Amino acid sequence: MEQRTYNQYCATARTLDLVGDRWTLLLIRELLTGPKRFGDLQHSLRGLGTGLLAARMKHLEREGLVRKVTLPPPARTPAYALTPAGEGLEPVVLALARWGLTWAMDEPREQEAFHPGWAVLGLKACFDAEAAAGLRALYEFRVEEEVFHARVDDGAVETVHGPAQHPDVVITIGREAFRDLAASRSTLAEAINGGAASASGDQQALRRLHHLFRLPAPRTRPARTS
Repeated sequence: MEQRTYNQYCATARTLDLVGDRWTLLLIRELLTGPKRFGDLQHSLRGLGTGLLAARMKHLEREGLVRKVTLPPPARTPAYALTPAGEGLEPVVLALARWGLTWAMDEPREQEAFHPGWAVLGLKACFDAEAAAGLRALYEFRVEEEVFHARVDDGAVETVHGPAQHPDVVITIGREAFRDLAASRSTLAEAINGGAASASGDQQALRRLHHLFRLPAPRTRPARTS
């Protein structure tokens, strides 16, 4: 597959030469939360065909953004992981997510896929470091089959797939209710009061959770007038 280029000696253009093709940044998004197998990437990116996925991964390998690895036991299967150059795209992806939360997110569309695991990166995008000052707490989120956790350490956050060891707070919620949270159609308190979610653990850490991860107020893009 011939690589397209803007043929511009410009940092922005050079970056878009590397990651501007369709699906490429979404592949980076998936790998920012840890190594993934080929099948994992296919499962998360519905609509991306096998041939195109293989081509995109070869491109990212060739450009030094992705490398092949072997997952540790008991899996011991081939997977893909980001190189330091690929990991350096995290601020770019998070900035796009923050912009999208403000300017691009409206009601979920019927044909759109939704994976609760995307929140592993989404939590970073809406983390309020000032609200987390002085707090050290471990939050575990159980969204049906998806489990992930966030470690808050005095204004910093680390989000990871999988269960936490000795979490301070555990949030259990259904997929639809969690999607309503992501779409700002309800709050966690409303989900708990309505029976769609439950929370257990340290009550002080739970009370602060609302202030730690806050979606920006959505704004409307100016409509075209002609």
